[in-house]
Amino acid sequence: MPQQLFSPAKLGPFTLSNHIAMAPMTRSRALGNVPNELMAEYYRQRAAAGLIITEGTAPSPNGLGYARIPGLFNQAQVEGWKPITQAAHEQGSHIFVQLMHAGRIFHHLNLPAGAEGVAPSAIAAAGDMWTDQEQMQPNATPRELGSDELAQVRDEFVHSARLALEAGFDGVELHGANGYLLEQFLSPHSNQRRDSYGGSVQNRARFVLEVAQAVADAIGPERTGIRLSPWGVASDMPHYPEIDETYAYLAEELQKIGLLYLHLVDHASMGAPAVPAATVHTIREKFTNALILSGGYSTVEQIEEALASGRADLVAIGRPFISNPDLIERLKNGTPLAPLDPATLYAPGPNGFADGYTDYPTANAQAATPAPASVA
Repeated sequence: MPQQLFSPAKLGPFTLSNHIAMAPMTRSRALGNVPNELMAEYYRQRAAAGLIITEGTAPSPNGLGYARIPGLFNQAQVEGWKPITQAAHEQGSHIFVQLMHAGRIFHHLNLPAGAEGVAPSAIAAAGDMWTDQEQMQPNATPRELGSDELAQVRDEFVHSARLALEAGFDGVELHGANGYLLEQFLSPHSNQRRDSYGGSVQNRARFVLEVAQAVADAIGPERTGIRLSPWGVASDMPHYPEIDETYAYLAEELQKIGLLYLHLVDHASMGAPAVPAATVHTIREKFTNALILSGGYSTVEQIEEALASGRADLVAIGRPFISNPDLIERLKNGTPLAPLDPATLYAPGPNGFADGYTDYPTANAQAATPAPASVA
């Protein structure tokens, strides 16, 4: 029988109802980049997770790289998030917002008027992305951020973190993974700067650490986490020789800042190279606060082994939560998991944005609580 999985978990100042986190997953339902009633229902349905980490949420207009992702940089967005945090708390969950600046992963058609794609260097990422106006389009070329602009971008994260507390979030997770802005600074493939933010491992890590420190100073390190993806290849991020050195250095410096947790993602279950066990071990040694592991976990046995071994303090589950709003109960009861519909991951179905979002039934065949079919 599981010894830890379904028992309460201590995460800094928070006591979670169990050791499972709902991983952040972009779902593209925020029309106008403002959270809405349909999103509140989606998170409410899944709030049996001890911790919910929201989908990637832009801290500034320039960070809105994808179609229909939410932001958290103005008052309308704060008001849109409030029913979501309230719904999570009413169901007994804790909820962190993931602050994701897309950086060079963008297209101009997905940005509001006056916004632009910015990155460490003016290097376009390979690949295409969806635009509602012209469907699939190549990633655009970003403008390189000037050295004098970096403090402003850092302060955008800080401003968004403060708004997160106003909106009722328990904390924030900085998205330093999956090839977005913070990871773009870490990699010599996307960061070819010649100033103090480029070149050496320490220089390339500088901006990530400055953002982490500034956010921790603003809202408290006990409310600040970060997600990292060493050895990941998402969003055109090839491997480089100093990967392990980079993440060992980051783990050590993030521990000095005192962040609440480090969320380590492994995309091997989706076809990417696995994060070597030695890399995880080194990070675990150097970062001694909470470690969340994510990637391919879907059974009680997998999760319990990760917890019992001491490799993880919490385990984050992603895609199974999409099609199983009652995932925690299914795991407890040994109920088979329902498959998801790939066609509605980021797009509406025939009946609107609720399709493949809030209409997945529970294991007892009860439909989810009715919600609006449209978020317009």
